[in-house]
Amino acid sequence: MTGILDGRSAIVTGAGRGIGRAIAEALAAQGASVVVADLGTSISGDGADTAPAKQVAEKIGKNAVAFTESVASPDAARTLVETAVKTFGGIDIVVNNAAILRDAFVFRANPADWDAVIRNNLSAPFYLTNAATAVMRDQGKAGRGGAGGYDWGRIVNIVSSAGLYGNLGQAAYASAKAGLFGLTRVTAMDLARAQITANAVAPFARTRVTDIIQPANEAQKTYKERALKIGAHHVANLVTALCAPAAKGITGQLLGVRGREVFLFGQPRPVARLEAGTPEALAGDLTAKLGAQFTDLTTDLEAFSTEPLV
Repeated sequence: MTGILDGRSAIVTGAGRGIGRAIAEALAAQGASVVVADLGTSISGDGADTAPAKQVAEKIGKNAVAFTESVASPDAARTLVETAVKTFGGIDIVVNNAAILRDAFVFRANPADWDAVIRNNLSAPFYLTNAATAVMRDQGKAGRGGAGGYDWGRIVNIVSSAGLYGNLGQAAYASAKAGLFGLTRVTAMDLARAQITANAVAPFARTRVTDIIQPANEAQKTYKERALKIGAHHVANLVTALCAPAAKGITGQLLGVRGREVFLFGQPRPVARLEAGTPEALAGDLTAKLGAQFTDLTTDLEAFSTEPLV
């Protein structure tokens, strides 16, 4: 049997559980060798447990290896990439999925929690992307993938609708995920000539994050009830598609997946303009002339509270 990802080597962070595990297993099922990277922390980033990553790697078999160090440092990220290269001969796919959550209203948040979330959810993906794409570019020059030119390189960043819409009490998490989308765009631009793609995926599925949601209203309660019905395999299906040869022309995009629904999100662009007057006049004009087009304060939980296709 052959798969569409035969010969590729992948790193998936946060692959010991949930969405990350589903992605690692789906990539392996299509022929990729996978480094299952997971420190095994709690959802808040505390503690460590090597068992989840090792269990997933063991289940996948000889084409998988566990990596159980934190990748929230440049040195660890380089070690992770070196592990993929030494074990499987190269690195072609990086899925930045690992994330932690430390929620609090912005006026009560602990700055140390902010720093931890940004480090784990945004800096760590940069460190890994930085280390891996340098190797990918060299692989292309060395002829990896055949004489037709190296077009195996894929970066997929798992973002969140919280970083697009916002959500109550998630200043750190939403900021990190919004930043990760910005990183995706720049990565896509920087690597376009090397034929390495970068895309962002906002998943809707049952995870440890949805399990701990404390609904603040009926809409959020309904969102949680529906989210708990959605399996992580749907997210893995989209990520695998983005890594497929047929997706080599897809880059810099923001996609969402909720069950069998796949969304292409628009990206921020100007929607209206006016000529500025004095501060007082401008304040009035902003409301009078552009107010109808202002974006409301709907949270992501409220925006996606309809029944999913499962």
